[in-house]
Amino acid sequence: MGSILNPGSSTELPGPPQSPLHQAANAGRTDRQRLVREYESRFDARLVVMIDAISYDSFTLLKDVLFECGPDRDLHLMIDSPGGVGEVAVRIARAAQSHCRELTIIVPDQAKSAATLLALGGRHILMAPGSDLGPIDPQILWGRERVAAKDIIAAVEDAIRNVEESPATYPIYSMLLGDLTAVLVQQARSALNSTEDLLGQALLSNPDRTMEQHQKLQEYLRSALIESPQSHSALFSADAAADAGLCVENVRPESDQWRMIWRLWTRYFVLGNSKSVYESSSASQVFDRFEGGNDI
Repeated sequence: MGSILNPGSSTELPGPPQSPLHQAANAGRTDRQRLVREYESRFDARLVVMIDAISYDSFTLLKDVLFECGPDRDLHLMIDSPGGVGEVAVRIARAAQSHCRELTIIVPDQAKSAATLLALGGRHILMAPGSDLGPIDPQILWGRERVAAKDIIAAVEDAIRNVEESPATYPIYSMLLGDLTAVLVQQARSALNSTEDLLGQALLSNPDRTMEQHQKLQEYLRSALIESPQSHSALFSADAAADAGLCVENVRPESDQWRMIWRLWTRYFVLGNSKSVYESSSASQVFDRFEGGNDI
Protein backbone atom coordinates (compact mmCIF):
# COMPACT_ATOMS: atom_id res chain seq x y z
CA MET A 1 0.00 0.00 0.00
CA GLY A 2 1.50 3.34 -1.02
CA SER A 3 1.76 6.49 1.05
CA ILE A 4 -0.07 9.73 0.31
CA LEU A 5 3.10 11.40 -0.90
CA ASN A 6 4.27 8.43 -2.94
CA PRO A 7 1.48 6.00 -3.85
CA GLY A 8 3.99 3.42 -5.05
CA SER A 9 5.92 3.32 -1.79
CA SER A 10 5.11 1.49 1.46
CA THR A 11 7.08 3.98 3.56
CA GLU A 12 4.94 5.49 6.35
CA LEU A 13 5.12 9.10 7.37
CA PRO A 14 7.18 9.62 10.53
CA GLY A 15 5.13 10.34 13.63
CA PRO A 16 5.65 13.30 15.94
CA PRO A 17 8.49 13.11 18.51
CA GLN A 18 7.53 11.18 21.62
CA SER A 19 7.29 13.17 24.85
CA PRO A 20 9.60 12.23 27.76
CA LEU A 21 6.70 10.79 29.74
CA HIS A 22 5.53 8.68 26.79
CA GLN A 23 9.04 7.33 26.34
CA ALA A 24 9.31 6.66 30.07
CA ALA A 25 6.11 4.59 30.10
CA ASN A 26 7.73 2.21 27.61
CA ALA A 27 11.18 2.04 29.17
CA GLY A 28 12.83 0.15 32.04
CA ARG A 29 15.93 -0.20 34.22
CA THR A 30 18.34 -0.57 31.30
CA ASP A 31 17.04 2.61 29.72
CA ARG A 32 17.27 4.52 33.02
CA GLN A 33 20.86 3.48 33.56
CA ARG A 34 21.70 4.41 29.97
CA LEU A 35 20.41 7.93 30.63
CA VAL A 36 22.41 8.04 33.87
CA ARG A 37 25.59 7.18 31.95
CA GLU A 38 24.81 9.81 29.30
CA TYR A 39 24.37 12.44 32.02
CA GLU A 40 27.63 11.41 33.69
CA SER A 41 29.52 11.66 30.43
CA ARG A 42 27.98 15.02 29.56
CA PHE A 43 28.59 16.69 32.95
CA ASP A 44 31.67 14.79 34.15
CA ALA A 45 30.10 13.68 37.45
CA ARG A 46 28.75 10.52 39.02
CA LEU A 47 24.94 10.53 39.18
CA VAL A 48 23.00 8.67 41.87
CA VAL A 49 19.20 8.60 42.17
CA MET A 50 17.20 8.26 45.40
CA ILE A 51 13.39 8.12 45.21
CA ASP A 52 12.03 7.28 48.65
CA ALA A 53 10.72 8.36 52.02
CA ILE A 54 13.83 8.50 54.20
CA SER A 55 13.71 5.56 56.61
CA TYR A 56 16.30 3.78 58.75
CA ASP A 57 17.06 1.46 55.81
CA SER A 58 17.83 4.37 53.50
CA PHE A 59 21.38 4.87 54.75
CA THR A 60 22.57 1.37 53.77
CA LEU A 61 20.62 1.39 50.51
CA LEU A 62 22.18 4.67 49.41
CA LYS A 63 25.65 3.71 50.63
CA ASP A 64 25.44 0.69 48.32
CA VAL A 65 24.89 2.80 45.20
CA LEU A 66 27.68 5.13 46.37
CA PHE A 67 30.08 2.18 46.55
CA GLU A 68 31.87 3.02 43.28
CA CYS A 69 31.93 6.79 43.92
CA GLY A 70 35.27 8.23 44.98
CA PRO A 71 36.58 11.54 46.35
CA ASP A 72 38.25 12.41 43.04
CA ARG A 73 34.99 13.13 41.20
CA ASP A 74 31.88 15.28 41.70
CA LEU A 75 28.67 13.59 42.77
CA HIS A 76 25.18 14.62 41.67
CA LEU A 77 22.45 13.15 43.87
CA MET A 78 18.95 13.31 42.38
CA ILE A 79 16.36 13.03 45.12
CA ASP A 80 12.58 12.92 45.30
CA SER A 81 11.16 12.40 48.79
CA PRO A 82 8.21 13.43 50.98
CA GLY A 83 10.49 13.44 54.05
CA GLY A 84 11.28 10.89 56.72
CA VAL A 85 13.76 10.40 59.55
CA GLY A 86 15.80 13.55 60.05
CA GLU A 87 18.77 11.85 61.71
CA VAL A 88 19.13 9.49 58.74
CA ALA A 89 18.96 12.41 56.31
CA VAL A 90 21.92 14.06 58.06
CA ARG A 91 23.90 10.79 58.02
CA ILE A 92 23.22 10.41 54.29
CA ALA A 93 24.45 13.95 53.65
CA ARG A 94 27.68 13.21 55.54
CA ALA A 95 28.16 9.91 53.70
CA ALA A 96 27.57 11.48 50.29
CA GLN A 97 30.11 14.21 51.07
CA SER A 98 32.72 11.54 51.87
CA HIS A 99 32.17 9.88 48.47
CA CYS A 100 32.85 12.88 46.26
CA ARG A 101 34.89 15.95 45.50
CA GLU A 102 31.83 18.20 45.43
CA LEU A 103 28.19 17.33 46.15
CA THR A 104 25.28 18.68 44.12
CA ILE A 105 21.68 17.86 45.07
CA ILE A 106 19.21 17.73 42.17
CA VAL A 107 15.50 18.28 42.95
CA PRO A 108 13.37 17.52 39.87
CA ASP A 109 10.12 17.62 41.85
CA GLN A 110 10.21 17.77 45.66
CA ALA A 111 12.59 17.15 48.55
CA LYS A 112 10.44 17.89 51.58
CA SER A 113 11.18 18.09 55.30
CA ALA A 114 13.90 15.50 56.13
CA ALA A 115 14.87 15.49 52.45
CA THR A 116 15.33 19.26 52.75
CA LEU A 117 17.84 18.54 55.53
CA LEU A 118 19.69 16.28 53.11
CA ALA A 119 19.68 18.98 50.44
CA LEU A 120 21.16 21.49 52.90
CA GLY A 121 24.27 19.30 53.02
CA GLY A 122 25.01 19.84 49.33
CA ARG A 123 27.54 22.30 47.95
CA HIS A 124 24.99 23.16 45.26
CA ILE A 125 21.25 22.57 44.96
CA LEU A 126 19.95 22.28 41.42
CA MET A 127 16.27 23.24 41.06
CA ALA A 128 13.88 24.41 38.35
CA PRO A 129 11.02 26.92 38.81
CA GLY A 130 8.64 24.10 39.80
CA SER A 131 11.01 22.29 42.20
CA ASP A 132 10.25 22.48 45.89
CA LEU A 133 11.86 22.04 49.29
CA GLY A 134 9.76 22.29 52.44
CA PRO A 135 9.39 22.89 56.18
CA ILE A 136 11.42 20.82 58.63
CA ASP A 137 8.32 19.83 60.52
CA PRO A 138 8.37 16.76 62.83
CA GLN A 139 5.31 14.51 62.61
CA ILE A 140 3.99 12.40 65.48
CA LEU A 141 1.92 9.24 65.12
CA TRP A 142 -1.44 9.94 66.82
CA GLY A 143 -3.73 6.97 66.41
CA ARG A 144 -3.53 6.09 62.71
CA GLU A 145 -2.59 9.58 61.59
CA ARG A 146 0.66 11.51 61.56
CA VAL A 147 0.15 14.97 63.02
CA ALA A 148 2.56 17.90 63.15
CA ALA A 149 4.24 18.21 66.55
CA LYS A 150 3.55 21.96 66.41
CA ASP A 151 -0.19 21.28 65.99
CA ILE A 152 -0.32 18.91 68.99
CA ILE A 153 1.42 21.43 71.24
CA ALA A 154 -0.73 24.30 69.96
CA ALA A 155 -3.93 22.29 70.56
CA VAL A 156 -2.94 21.54 74.17
CA GLU A 157 -1.88 25.11 74.92
CA ASP A 158 -5.07 26.48 73.36
CA ALA A 159 -7.19 24.08 75.43
CA ILE A 160 -5.41 25.04 78.68
CA ARG A 161 -5.81 28.74 77.96
CA ASN A 162 -9.51 28.47 77.10
CA VAL A 163 -10.35 26.27 80.10
CA GLU A 164 -8.56 28.72 82.43
CA GLU A 165 -10.62 31.57 80.98
CA SER A 166 -13.85 29.59 80.90
CA PRO A 167 -13.88 26.48 83.13
CA ALA A 168 -17.25 25.44 81.71
CA THR A 169 -15.49 24.47 78.45
CA TYR A 170 -13.51 21.71 80.19
CA PRO A 171 -15.89 18.87 79.15
CA ILE A 172 -15.65 19.96 75.51
CA TYR A 173 -11.84 19.95 75.42
CA SER A 174 -11.73 16.75 77.46
CA MET A 175 -13.78 15.06 74.76
CA LEU A 176 -11.82 16.60 71.87
CA LEU A 177 -8.39 15.70 73.28
CA GLY A 178 -9.35 12.63 75.31
CA ASP A 179 -6.96 10.25 73.53
CA LEU A 180 -4.02 12.67 73.69
CA THR A 181 -1.67 11.36 76.39
CA ALA A 182 0.98 13.22 78.35
CA VAL A 183 3.61 10.96 76.79
CA LEU A 184 2.47 11.91 73.29
CA VAL A 185 2.63 15.61 74.14
CA GLN A 186 6.14 15.17 75.53
CA GLN A 187 7.16 13.32 72.36
CA ALA A 188 5.89 16.27 70.33
CA ARG A 189 7.86 18.73 72.47
CA SER A 190 11.04 16.65 72.24
CA ALA A 191 10.74 16.25 68.47
CA LEU A 192 10.24 19.98 68.01
CA ASN A 193 13.15 20.83 70.30
CA SER A 194 15.51 18.54 68.37
CA THR A 195 14.61 20.01 64.98
CA GLU A 196 16.90 23.03 65.24
CA ASP A 197 19.80 20.77 66.23
CA LEU A 198 19.18 18.64 63.13
CA LEU A 199 19.11 21.79 61.01
CA GLY A 200 22.51 22.79 62.40
CA GLN A 201 23.99 19.35 61.81
CA ALA A 202 22.70 19.28 58.23
CA LEU A 203 24.31 22.65 57.50
CA LEU A 204 27.59 21.53 59.07
CA SER A 205 27.70 18.42 56.87
CA ASN A 206 28.82 20.74 54.05
CA PRO A 207 32.53 21.22 54.86
CA ASP A 208 32.83 24.23 52.52
CA ARG A 209 30.78 26.53 54.76
CA THR A 210 32.49 28.91 57.14
CA MET A 211 31.19 29.18 60.69
CA GLU A 212 29.89 32.65 59.88
CA GLN A 213 27.93 31.29 56.88
CA HIS A 214 26.66 28.42 59.00
CA GLN A 215 25.38 30.68 61.77
CA LYS A 216 23.72 33.09 59.35
CA LEU A 217 22.01 30.27 57.46
CA GLN A 218 20.83 28.55 60.64
CA GLU A 219 19.27 31.73 61.99
CA TYR A 220 17.44 32.46 58.73
CA LEU A 221 16.32 28.88 58.08
CA ARG A 222 15.14 28.36 61.66
CA SER A 223 12.54 31.01 60.97
CA ALA A 224 11.83 30.08 57.33
CA LEU A 225 11.65 26.28 57.72
CA ILE A 226 10.76 25.62 61.38
CA GLU A 227 8.95 28.54 63.00
CA SER A 228 7.03 30.34 60.24
CA PRO A 229 5.43 27.59 58.09
CA GLN A 230 1.77 26.98 58.90
CA SER A 231 1.55 23.50 57.37
CA HIS A 232 3.70 20.50 56.50
CA SER A 233 3.02 21.12 52.80
CA ALA A 234 4.21 24.74 52.76
CA LEU A 235 6.38 25.64 49.77
CA PHE A 236 10.06 26.64 49.72
CA SER A 237 11.02 27.40 46.14
CA ALA A 238 14.38 27.78 44.42
CA ASP A 239 14.07 31.56 44.71
CA ALA A 240 13.28 31.33 48.43
CA ALA A 241 16.25 29.01 48.97
CA ALA A 242 18.55 31.39 47.09
CA ASP A 243 17.25 34.34 49.12
CA ALA A 244 18.13 32.39 52.28
CA GLY A 245 21.75 32.25 51.17
CA LEU A 246 21.87 28.67 49.94
CA CYS A 247 23.93 27.94 46.83
CA VAL A 248 20.96 27.26 44.55
CA GLU A 249 21.04 27.18 40.78
CA ASN A 250 17.58 27.88 39.40
CA VAL A 251 17.92 26.05 36.09
CA ARG A 252 15.81 27.01 33.11
CA PRO A 253 13.61 24.11 31.91
CA GLU A 254 14.86 24.55 28.32
CA SER A 255 18.53 24.11 29.28
CA ASP A 256 20.33 20.97 28.07
CA GLN A 257 21.04 19.87 31.64
CA TRP A 258 17.46 20.15 32.84
CA ARG A 259 16.11 18.46 29.73
CA MET A 260 18.39 15.48 30.48
CA ILE A 261 17.30 15.53 34.12
CA TRP A 262 13.63 15.64 33.12
CA ARG A 263 13.92 12.76 30.70
CA LEU A 264 15.48 10.68 33.46
CA TRP A 265 13.03 11.84 36.14
CA THR A 266 10.02 10.79 34.07
CA ARG A 267 11.45 7.23 34.01
CA TYR A 268 11.12 7.16 37.80
CA PHE A 269 7.81 9.00 37.88
CA VAL A 270 6.06 6.23 35.92
CA LEU A 271 7.09 3.69 38.58
CA GLY A 272 4.51 5.30 40.90
CA ASN A 273 4.58 6.53 44.50
CA SER A 274 4.62 3.00 45.91
CA LYS A 275 8.16 2.27 44.70
CA SER A 276 11.46 3.04 46.41
CA VAL A 277 14.44 3.49 44.09
CA TYR A 278 18.18 3.65 44.76
CA GLU A 279 20.02 3.60 41.45
CA SER A 280 23.26 4.49 39.69
CA SER A 281 24.92 3.43 36.46
CA SER A 282 26.21 0.27 38.18
CA ALA A 283 23.68 -0.52 40.93
CA SER A 284 19.91 -0.70 41.18
CA GLN A 285 17.46 -1.38 43.99
CA VAL A 286 13.74 -0.97 43.19
CA PHE A 287 11.13 -2.30 45.62
CA ASP A 288 7.77 -1.58 47.23
CA ARG A 289 8.02 1.42 49.55
CA PHE A 290 7.85 1.05 53.29
CA GLU A 291 7.45 4.42 55.02
CA GLY A 292 8.37 3.35 58.53
CA GLY A 293 9.86 6.07 60.71
CA ASN A 294 8.52 8.89 58.55
CA ASP A 295 8.66 11.48 61.32
CA ILE A 296 9.84 14.70 59.65
